[in-house]
Amino acid sequence: MKINYSEPSKDLLMRIDIHEKYGSANIDVWTNDLLKPQAGMNILDVGCGAGKLCFLFNDYVKGGAKITGGDFSEELLDKAREKNKAFGADINFQFLDFNEKFKFTDNTFDLCTSAFAIYYASDLDFTFGEAHRVLKPGGRLFVSGPLPENKQMFYDIIKEATNATIPPMPGSSRFKGDIFNTISKIFAKAELHKFENHLTFPEVAPFIDYVRASLSEDRKLWTSMFNGKDEYEALIGKITDVATRWFKRDGKLVMTKVVGGILATK
Repeated sequence: MKINYSEPSKDLLMRIDIHEKYGSANIDVWTNDLLKPQAGMNILDVGCGAGKLCFLFNDYVKGGAKITGGDFSEELLDKAREKNKAFGADINFQFLDFNEKFKFTDNTFDLCTSAFAIYYASDLDFTFGEAHRVLKPGGRLFVSGPLPENKQMFYDIIKEATNATIPPMPGSSRFKGDIFNTISKIFAKAELHKFENHLTFPEVAPFIDYVRASLSEDRKLWTSMFNGKDEYEALIGKITDVATRWFKRDGKLVMTKVVGGILATK
Protein backbone atom coordinates (compact mmCIF):
# COMPACT_ATOMS: atom_id res chain seq x y z
CA MET A 1 0.00 0.00 0.00
CA LYS A 2 1.64 3.21 -1.18
CA ILE A 3 0.98 6.14 1.17
CA ASN A 4 0.97 9.41 -0.77
CA TYR A 5 1.73 11.66 2.14
CA SER A 6 3.82 14.73 2.77
CA GLU A 7 3.82 17.03 5.76
CA PRO A 8 5.95 20.12 6.40
CA SER A 9 7.84 19.91 9.68
CA LYS A 10 6.37 23.25 10.82
CA ASP A 11 2.89 21.69 10.85
CA LEU A 12 4.02 18.76 12.97
CA LEU A 13 5.78 21.05 15.44
CA MET A 14 2.74 23.37 15.58
CA ARG A 15 0.44 20.49 16.56
CA ILE A 16 2.87 19.27 19.22
CA ASP A 17 2.97 22.79 20.69
CA ILE A 18 -0.85 23.03 20.70
CA HIS A 19 -1.15 19.66 22.46
CA GLU A 20 1.19 20.90 25.19
CA LYS A 21 -0.55 24.28 25.60
CA TYR A 22 -4.18 23.18 25.62
CA GLY A 23 -4.12 19.51 26.63
CA SER A 24 -5.38 18.12 29.95
CA ALA A 25 -3.09 15.10 30.04
CA ASN A 26 0.59 14.50 29.37
CA ILE A 27 1.37 11.82 26.81
CA ASP A 28 5.02 11.85 27.85
CA VAL A 29 4.11 10.75 31.38
CA TRP A 30 1.84 8.05 29.96
CA THR A 31 4.60 6.80 27.65
CA ASN A 32 7.23 6.63 30.38
CA ASP A 33 4.81 4.96 32.80
CA LEU A 34 4.11 2.26 30.21
CA LEU A 35 7.66 1.65 29.07
CA LYS A 36 9.79 2.52 32.11
CA PRO A 37 13.03 2.74 30.10
CA GLN A 38 16.11 1.79 32.09
CA ALA A 39 19.73 2.86 32.17
CA GLY A 40 21.86 0.47 30.13
CA MET A 41 19.19 -0.07 27.47
CA ASN A 42 19.83 0.27 23.76
CA ILE A 43 16.84 2.18 22.32
CA LEU A 44 15.80 2.94 18.74
CA ASP A 45 13.13 5.52 17.88
CA VAL A 46 11.84 5.14 14.32
CA GLY A 47 10.47 8.27 12.69
CA CYS A 48 11.97 10.33 15.50
CA GLY A 49 11.24 13.71 13.92
CA ALA A 50 12.87 16.46 15.97
CA GLY A 51 13.74 13.92 18.69
CA LYS A 52 10.85 14.31 21.14
CA LEU A 53 10.82 10.69 22.36
CA CYS A 54 14.60 10.39 22.30
CA PHE A 55 14.99 13.38 24.63
CA LEU A 56 12.14 12.11 26.81
CA PHE A 57 13.86 8.76 27.33
CA ASN A 58 17.27 10.38 27.77
CA ASP A 59 15.93 12.60 30.57
CA TYR A 60 14.11 9.68 32.21
CA VAL A 61 17.26 7.54 32.44
CA LYS A 62 19.49 10.56 33.14
CA GLY A 63 21.61 9.91 30.08
CA GLY A 64 22.20 6.29 31.03
CA ALA A 65 20.84 4.63 27.87
CA LYS A 66 22.22 4.34 24.35
CA ILE A 67 19.61 6.05 22.18
CA THR A 68 19.35 6.24 18.40
CA GLY A 69 16.77 8.35 16.57
CA GLY A 70 16.10 7.76 12.89
CA ASP A 71 14.05 9.81 10.41
CA PHE A 72 13.94 10.49 6.66
CA SER A 73 13.55 14.28 7.14
CA GLU A 74 16.96 15.94 7.24
CA GLU A 75 15.25 19.17 8.32
CA LEU A 76 13.86 17.53 11.46
CA LEU A 77 17.10 15.63 12.09
CA ASP A 78 19.00 18.93 12.00
CA LYS A 79 16.63 20.34 14.63
CA ALA A 80 17.20 17.25 16.77
CA ARG A 81 20.97 17.51 16.42
CA GLU A 82 20.90 21.20 17.37
CA LYS A 83 18.90 20.42 20.51
CA ASN A 84 21.17 17.45 21.23
CA LYS A 85 24.21 19.72 21.13
CA ALA A 86 22.54 22.44 23.21
CA PHE A 87 21.50 19.93 25.90
CA GLY A 88 24.87 18.20 25.92
CA ALA A 89 23.12 14.88 25.28
CA ASP A 90 24.71 11.94 23.47
CA ILE A 91 21.87 10.75 21.24
CA ASN A 92 22.70 9.42 17.79
CA PHE A 93 20.43 10.97 15.15
CA GLN A 94 20.65 9.46 11.67
CA PHE A 95 18.76 9.03 8.43
CA LEU A 96 16.28 6.15 8.47
CA ASP A 97 13.57 5.31 5.95
CA PHE A 98 11.24 2.74 7.48
CA ASN A 99 10.24 1.56 4.01
CA GLU A 100 13.79 0.25 3.54
CA LYS A 101 15.92 -2.28 5.40
CA PHE A 102 17.07 -0.88 8.76
CA LYS A 103 20.84 -0.43 8.80
CA PHE A 104 21.33 -2.27 12.08
CA THR A 105 22.36 -5.83 12.82
CA ASP A 106 19.98 -8.44 14.20
CA ASN A 107 19.20 -8.48 17.95
CA THR A 108 20.62 -4.99 18.64
CA PHE A 109 17.97 -3.07 20.61
CA ASP A 110 16.11 -3.58 23.88
CA LEU A 111 13.34 -1.18 22.88
CA CYS A 112 12.09 0.09 19.51
CA THR A 113 9.54 2.91 19.48
CA SER A 114 7.65 4.95 16.93
CA ALA A 115 5.27 7.79 17.78
CA PHE A 116 2.79 8.92 15.12
CA ALA A 117 5.01 7.87 12.24
CA ILE A 118 5.52 4.21 11.39
CA TYR A 119 1.87 3.64 10.53
CA TYR A 120 2.58 5.45 7.25
CA ALA A 121 4.74 2.51 6.19
CA SER A 122 3.95 1.21 2.71
CA ASP A 123 4.43 -2.46 3.64
CA LEU A 124 3.50 -3.13 7.27
CA ASP A 125 4.80 -6.72 7.24
CA PHE A 126 8.20 -5.55 6.01
CA THR A 127 8.56 -2.57 8.34
CA PHE A 128 7.43 -4.35 11.50
CA GLY A 129 9.48 -7.36 10.42
CA GLU A 130 12.52 -5.07 10.41
CA ALA A 131 11.62 -3.79 13.89
CA HIS A 132 11.34 -7.39 15.06
CA ARG A 133 14.68 -8.30 13.48
CA VAL A 134 16.70 -5.55 15.15
CA LEU A 135 15.19 -6.18 18.60
CA LYS A 136 16.88 -8.54 21.04
CA PRO A 137 14.97 -11.64 22.20
CA GLY A 138 12.50 -10.34 24.77
CA GLY A 139 12.88 -6.81 23.40
CA ARG A 140 9.84 -4.59 23.13
CA LEU A 141 8.18 -2.59 20.37
CA PHE A 142 6.00 0.40 21.20
CA VAL A 143 3.99 2.14 18.48
CA SER A 144 1.60 5.00 19.18
CA GLY A 145 -0.97 6.54 16.89
CA PRO A 146 -4.55 7.82 16.61
CA LEU A 147 -7.50 5.50 17.20
CA PRO A 148 -10.62 5.75 15.00
CA GLU A 149 -12.43 7.90 17.58
CA ASN A 150 -9.56 10.41 17.69
CA LYS A 151 -10.42 14.18 17.52
CA GLN A 152 -14.05 13.59 16.55
CA MET A 153 -14.97 17.25 17.04
CA PHE A 154 -12.37 18.27 14.46
CA TYR A 155 -13.95 16.01 11.82
CA ASP A 156 -17.52 16.96 12.79
CA ILE A 157 -16.80 20.66 12.28
CA ILE A 158 -15.18 19.99 8.90
CA LYS A 159 -18.12 17.82 7.81
CA GLU A 160 -20.58 20.56 8.79
CA ALA A 161 -18.51 23.20 7.00
CA THR A 162 -18.07 21.24 3.77
CA ASN A 163 -20.84 18.65 3.62
CA ALA A 164 -18.12 16.41 2.19
CA THR A 165 -16.68 13.01 3.05
CA ILE A 166 -13.53 13.11 5.15
CA PRO A 167 -10.65 11.36 3.32
CA PRO A 168 -9.39 8.23 5.14
CA MET A 169 -6.51 8.94 7.48
CA PRO A 170 -3.73 6.30 7.28
CA GLY A 171 -3.18 6.50 11.03
CA SER A 172 -6.64 6.16 12.54
CA SER A 173 -7.96 3.96 9.72
CA ARG A 174 -5.09 1.46 10.00
CA PHE A 175 -3.97 1.55 13.61
CA LYS A 176 -6.52 -0.59 15.45
CA GLY A 177 -6.93 -3.04 12.58
CA ASP A 178 -4.14 -3.66 10.08
CA ILE A 179 -1.32 -2.42 12.29
CA PHE A 180 -2.36 -4.21 15.48
CA ASN A 181 -3.04 -7.41 13.53
CA THR A 182 0.32 -7.25 11.74
CA ILE A 183 2.24 -6.69 14.97
CA SER A 184 0.29 -9.48 16.70
CA LYS A 185 1.23 -11.84 13.87
CA ILE A 186 4.95 -11.02 13.97
CA PHE A 187 5.54 -10.61 17.72
CA ALA A 188 5.05 -13.15 20.51
CA LYS A 189 2.73 -10.85 22.45
CA ALA A 190 0.90 -7.60 21.69
CA GLU A 191 -1.45 -5.46 23.76
CA LEU A 192 -3.32 -2.23 23.04
CA HIS A 193 -3.27 0.65 25.54
CA LYS A 194 -5.32 3.85 25.33
CA PHE A 195 -4.55 7.49 26.13
CA GLU A 196 -7.05 10.37 26.10
CA ASN A 197 -6.16 14.05 26.05
CA HIS A 198 -8.87 16.73 26.08
CA LEU A 199 -7.70 19.87 24.27
CA THR A 200 -9.74 22.84 25.48
CA PHE A 201 -9.46 25.90 23.23
CA PRO A 202 -10.40 29.14 25.06
CA GLU A 203 -10.96 30.89 21.74
CA VAL A 204 -11.40 29.98 18.09
CA ALA A 205 -8.00 31.17 16.81
CA PRO A 206 -5.79 28.40 18.25
CA PHE A 207 -8.24 25.77 17.01
CA ILE A 208 -7.91 27.23 13.50
CA ASP A 209 -4.13 27.11 13.93
CA TYR A 210 -4.55 23.40 14.60
CA VAL A 211 -6.80 23.05 11.55
CA ARG A 212 -4.25 24.76 9.34
CA ALA A 213 -1.50 22.52 10.73
CA SER A 214 -3.62 19.49 9.82
CA LEU A 215 -5.06 20.61 6.47
CA SER A 216 -2.03 22.44 5.13
CA GLU A 217 -2.14 22.75 1.37
CA ASP A 218 1.15 20.82 1.33
CA ARG A 219 -0.39 17.88 3.16
CA LYS A 220 -1.48 15.54 0.37
CA LEU A 221 -4.03 13.62 2.43
CA TRP A 222 -6.51 16.50 2.25
CA THR A 223 -6.18 17.70 -1.33
CA SER A 224 -9.46 16.03 -2.34
CA MET A 225 -11.15 18.92 -0.51
CA PHE A 226 -9.40 21.82 -2.22
CA ASN A 227 -7.35 22.69 -5.27
CA GLY A 228 -4.80 25.42 -4.78
CA LYS A 229 -4.38 28.26 -2.30
CA ASP A 230 -7.66 30.08 -3.00
CA GLU A 231 -9.81 26.98 -2.41
CA TYR A 232 -7.74 26.14 0.66
CA GLU A 233 -8.37 29.58 2.18
CA ALA A 234 -12.07 29.37 1.29
CA LEU A 235 -12.23 26.04 3.13
CA ILE A 236 -10.51 27.53 6.17
CA GLY A 237 -13.08 30.34 6.12
CA LYS A 238 -16.00 27.88 6.17
CA ILE A 239 -14.41 25.91 9.02
CA THR A 240 -13.82 29.13 10.96
CA ASP A 241 -17.49 30.09 10.60
CA VAL A 242 -18.69 26.73 11.95
CA ALA A 243 -16.11 26.71 14.76
CA THR A 244 -17.22 30.23 15.75
CA ARG A 245 -20.86 29.10 15.94
CA TRP A 246 -19.88 26.12 18.08
CA PHE A 247 -17.81 28.35 20.35
CA LYS A 248 -20.65 30.83 20.83
CA ARG A 249 -23.01 27.95 21.62
CA ASP A 250 -20.72 26.09 24.08
CA GLY A 251 -18.37 28.83 25.35
CA LYS A 252 -15.34 26.70 24.40
CA LEU A 253 -14.11 24.13 21.92
CA VAL A 254 -13.06 20.76 23.33
CA MET A 255 -11.35 18.25 21.07
CA THR A 256 -10.45 14.85 22.50
CA LYS A 257 -7.30 13.20 21.24
CA VAL A 258 -7.62 9.43 21.56
CA VAL A 259 -4.31 7.67 21.11
CA GLY A 260 -3.53 3.99 21.01
CA GLY A 261 -0.28 2.47 22.14
CA ILE A 262 0.62 -1.01 20.92
CA LEU A 263 3.17 -2.64 23.20
CA ALA A 264 4.61 -5.86 21.80
CA THR A 265 7.29 -8.29 22.95
CA LYS A 266 9.62 -10.29 20.70
